[in-house]
Amino acid sequence: MAEKNIFVMKTQLLILLMLLSTYMLTAQLTITPGAQFSAAGNIQLTLHNADLVNNGNFTSGNSLISFIGNATSSISGTQPIQFFELELNKSNNTFVVLQRAIDVTNRILFSSGFLNLNGFNTDLGTTGFLDGEQENSRITGTNGGQVLFNTLLNAPAGTNPGNLGAIISSNQNLGNVIIKRGHEAQVNGFGLTSSILRYYDIVPVNNTGLNATFRFKYFDGELNNFSENALILFKSDDAINWSAQGFTSRDAVANFVEKTGVGSFSRWTLSSDNNPLPVRFILFNAKCEGTNVLLTWKTGQEQNSNHFNIEKSVDGIRWTVIGSLPAAVNSVTEKNYSFTDNNPVQNSFYRIAEYDLDERAQYSSILRSSCNATDVFKLLPNPVHGMVFINIVAGNESQAIIKLFDSKGALVKLQSATVLQGNNQFNVDMKSMANGVYSLTVYWNNGQTKQTVQVLKQ
Repeated sequence: MAEKNIFVMKTQLLILLMLLSTYMLTAQLTITPGAQFSAAGNIQLTLHNADLVNNGNFTSGNSLISFIGNATSSISGTQPIQFFELELNKSNNTFVVLQRAIDVTNRILFSSGFLNLNGFNTDLGTTGFLDGEQENSRITGTNGGQVLFNTLLNAPAGTNPGNLGAIISSNQNLGNVIIKRGHEAQVNGFGLTSSILRYYDIVPVNNTGLNATFRFKYFDGELNNFSENALILFKSDDAINWSAQGFTSRDAVANFVEKTGVGSFSRWTLSSDNNPLPVRFILFNAKCEGTNVLLTWKTGQEQNSNHFNIEKSVDGIRWTVIGSLPAAVNSVTEKNYSFTDNNPVQNSFYRIAEYDLDERAQYSSILRSSCNATDVFKLLPNPVHGMVFINIVAGNESQAIIKLFDSKGALVKLQSATVLQGNNQFNVDMKSMANGVYSLTVYWNNGQTKQTVQVLKQ
């Protein structure tokens, strides 16, 4: 009875808040299962250093939800979240981090701070747009996630759909066009090239003979150690094989590279010729050993690799180097590495930074130490274009069996891996698979634990 009364009081409080024109919350706004949070009318709800967790029914109406403060906040929950207007007004270069996908029907207003996609999508639908994105207030997402926009383009002239920074001109009717912007560095099937931290998937219904002009915008913070004066456009039809498209014009001050005479669209990014990617990570594990955290990683190949920096973060945003190990320089065989953090912080984030002989950096994925966690399973990204990553937090060491089935139920891929105690990451290469829906099943813990996920290959 006491729990029921608390629930009723919380629900009534939320209803009362909606009667106010402006309201500020700190700590955490959680909509519990069965509760409804409705922002009726044109109001502003300000979350000061607060997280938004929707496990119930969140309705934003025509309101502005503003995240402010000097600490990182997150958006999470088990239920969908749709904003009308979302504002980022974070100081000290702090972030709002997505822990679930969101929809925005009007705009994302960038006043200060960053929106980290963190592997999740932000869907602007057909009416949303980015407002005021700038160098010190923008979208990031080096570990996945995309910003999506859907529109009709009939003979567009310098059109920037959703204000995503993909500016298109053509005298043709492209029909319905889906535009997706991501922030992962792109690599080819041989791991031999990398790119800036931005790419576009542009998918028109009519996609031949376009004779289009395409201007690709970017920020300096996305350059990924590339020289702006060396950037050219690259195109891929399968996110595996890339072809250099060159450029017609580029401007390092206005931050764009432009190409005329584009016949069709697909995935595009910016890179330079002859840029080798030195290392391919194939395993990364974080294991708690007493009061320490043991990090192990494995490379499948190394080219011109100099050293590894081991980096730690308490929020997954700001990183500190806690150690360094020499790399193999050149290797075509698997190499194993390990490092022990003797001063861990509960639930810290870890990543490995590889530096080649030219001091260019490449990063592993991010793992979180989960010393007290039971078995946890996560798969990213989904949909997938090439490589899908499986994260498993395990309480003991065992063998994992990974099976991939097509839509007809036929087994199309089978592989095994060693699951170590702690947080593990493995990858499944789906680059050569036909587009469609697949079923991925993973068995571990001596076959006692099983997870099955539907994966969309695009």
